[in-house]
Amino acid sequence: MSDWTLKDLKYWDDKIIDIAKGHGLDWFPINYEVCDYYEMIGHMCYHGMPSHYRHWSYGKSFERTHQMYNLGMEGLPYELIINSNPSIAYLMRENPLYLQILIMCHCIGHSDFFKNNRNFSETHPEDITTRFRNAKRRIHDYSENTNIGSKKVEAFLDAVHTIKFQTERNNRTRLSRRELKEKYVDVINSSNDYNFIDVDKKLISKDNDLLSFLIEYGTHFEDWQLDILSIVRDESRYFIPQIKTKILNEGWASFWHYKLMHKLELPQDCHLPFLKSHNQVIKPMVGKVNPYHLGFHMFKKIEERDGIDECFLIRSIHDDAAAIRCYLDLDDFRELNLFSYSTKSDGVTIDEISDDRGWEEIKLDLINATGMNSMPQVIVSDISDCGDLIIEHMHDGRDLDLEYAEQVVNNIKNLWPGDVKFFTIIEEDSWEI
Repeated sequence: MSDWTLKDLKYWDDKIIDIAKGHGLDWFPINYEVCDYYEMIGHMCYHGMPSHYRHWSYGKSFERTHQMYNLGMEGLPYELIINSNPSIAYLMRENPLYLQILIMCHCIGHSDFFKNNRNFSETHPEDITTRFRNAKRRIHDYSENTNIGSKKVEAFLDAVHTIKFQTERNNRTRLSRRELKEKYVDVINSSNDYNFIDVDKKLISKDNDLLSFLIEYGTHFEDWQLDILSIVRDESRYFIPQIKTKILNEGWASFWHYKLMHKLELPQDCHLPFLKSHNQVIKPMVGKVNPYHLGFHMFKKIEERDGIDECFLIRSIHDDAAAIRCYLDLDDFRELNLFSYSTKSDGVTIDEISDDRGWEEIKLDLINATGMNSMPQVIVSDISDCGDLIIEHMHDGRDLDLEYAEQVVNNIKNLWPGDVKFFTIIEEDSWEI
């Protein structure tokens, strides 16, 4: 039985809001929804959205999480909040009062981050729930359409999902083929030397947005397929900022729940459990980086070294990779006890430790494993005269898993009417799939 009522939550929420405003936080209004653990698993598997299109992968995730939770082998997140205006946050009915208070403090940190970090400037939180709801309705209608059917829709989604993050990652404006042609024609006409670009080529310049390329150049697609491509691309662009800022976002929320909880003058029976839960959340993990731990450490250290204004600056302009590059030094790596390792046929090998020689290599490894840097990026290089699609992997020193890459290429072939040639580098040699 819960030790709280909705009236209790309202009382503490009002106190949290007053204190948070006094510290200069600026967030979207937050609507809290109380749910049980079963509903929370559902929200997790569908990215927290109140309405999301169906796909077997989400159902698989739900069943796995539900089973692991019931076996006591996996826990559930303390909080789940959506980047929307107003923000939507979920509180599990089973949580005790101190934890609900902690979660509400944590959610204000997240919502402040969503509202103010530049990476989220194009996510349009004011209408995101409506857009997801409309997308779900349209995909449902395609599945129910006797001329299309659920099998075609699901097979098409399967193929598109394998490349769903091969789209614009940095909010840059992509020029269409017509706009590119006009741009280069103007440049050529105004320069005697700039005449080496064939503006009548099928692909005038390389394209780093594979999904948008398919939407523009895929004249073979039916209308429903173009719509699904647009839905998946727009959803990916909504979630990419969250992937790029996982450490900062969780660190900022943890940094503020810690501050706010100490300002609330909690009763003793809430304060001690809060400290225990906080320490549980930010403790380091074995074998991987805990974003709560690393993010909380960063903001605490930066506040001590440079002041709270510098923390607000980082919240506004940085993503994880940039913040790690700019703010973590040798002392941080030693304090965090970070190291790099690799898995070989004979076991796990420690490659570098945080000493005077190795910490910079560990820093580079950490940046490469952070956010979107952990996902390979491909570009559309050309379209051959016979209609073959030429794709290049942006190799950064890390080789692809060839078996997985072949599966992805086969899925791209299901989306393109001609052949697909995929080029990468394996063990420093050019490789074509």
